[in-house]
Amino acid sequence: MIKFRAWDKKTSSYRKVLGIEFYPDGQIKKVKVGGLQRKGTITPDQLVLEQFTGLKDVNGRDIYIGDIVSAWSDVDKSVSPTINEIVSENFGGEPGVFLRPVRAHLLEPCLHESCRNQFEIMGNVHENPELLEENK
Repeated sequence: MIKFRAWDKKTSSYRKVLGIEFYPDGQIKKVKVGGLQRKGTITPDQLVLEQFTGLKDVNGRDIYIGDIVSAWSDVDKSVSPTINEIVSENFGGEPGVFLRPVRAHLLEPCLHESCRNQFEIMGNVHENPELLEENK
C-alpha cells in the first residue's frame, strides 16, 4: 500500500495525508491533510511528504522515510544495534528506500524483511534530530 505522512512546517507536527493532487507534469500541486490543528489543502512547500516503506518495526509501527531506527540482525546476534535514518535515496543519489547509518559500522543493515533484520523506531528527523548526531 502506498501511503504518506506529512510534516507540517507551520505547526511543527505530523499530519495525515488524505490525498495528493498533481500537475500534468507530475509535480505536486496540493496535498489534502487532516488533523486537529489544521484541516484542508496545503501547498507542497509547506510540508515535507514522507512515504511509508511497507515495513513495520518490532512494535508494529509503520516505518516511514524520515524515521530514525535502531537496526539489528536476527541472524548474527553478536552485531550491536545501529542507529540509522530512513532516506529516499542512496549516497549516489539513486532513488529508493535506504538506511543511512549515523556512524560507520561493519555490516550495513538491509531495509528488507528478507534480510531478517529487526528495526525499532527511535524517533524521526524533525522531532529528534539529536539522534542523528554522531556519538563520539
